[in-house]
Amino acid sequence: MKIAGIVLLILGAIGTVVFGIQAMQDSESFSFLGMDIAVSTANWTPVIISVILLVIGLVMTTRGKK
Repeated sequence: MKIAGIVLLILGAIGTVVFGIQAMQDSESFSFLGMDIAVSTANWTPVIISVILLVIGLVMTTRGKK
């Protein structure tokens, strides 16, 4: 169970970084009354799933030590 936790922890960390960077770069900007306004058009679902996997992996690895 500890090995599965480590695998989920690594996959969650990699997914969080990759999808997080991709989501931050997905933004559009437009000008309104002389101000430049940026709007995010990113899909945050993969980031949320990756963070959940990261937390589950962390819990699984810490419970394996008992």
